[in-house]
Amino acid sequence: MNFIHIAGRLGADPEVRFTSSGQKVTSLRVASNSRKGGKEETIWWRVTLWGEQYDKIVPHLKKGGAVMVFGELSKPEIFTDREGKPQISMNITASNIQFSPFGNKSAEKGSSEVQEAPSMAFASPYQGEQKDSVDDEVPF
Repeated sequence: MNFIHIAGRLGADPEVRFTSSGQKVTSLRVASNSRKGGKEETIWWRVTLWGEQYDKIVPHLKKGGAVMVFGELSKPEIFTDREGKPQISMNITASNIQFSPFGNKSAEKGSSEVQEAPSMAFASPYQGEQKDSVDDEVPF
């Protein structure tokens, strides 16, 4: 398994759907930036959240919001876009998602009022037990 931890901003509001068997699936599009040779490069990630373990945090996720995601990285898929250019799709199945402390918009604007993200509990598929808060990390 390949695990990855990314930080970025949501490119759209979460999309919730259900499988034919009734299982809940939430999809996120996350953009992360990196700098290489003085150039800034954006990588788009497709993040999948399975089940209802993230139901408390999903309503607070909005386009432009900063998030951190930890999960299993799937094999990249290559496809051709509408313009005929090859593109790479990067997919993550999330095991942990949290609000990013680095992306608070009110702090960026110089506001003295800092909005605190609600405390969320989540289940980790790697531990089989309920976590106390989103600040806990998943140990290997």
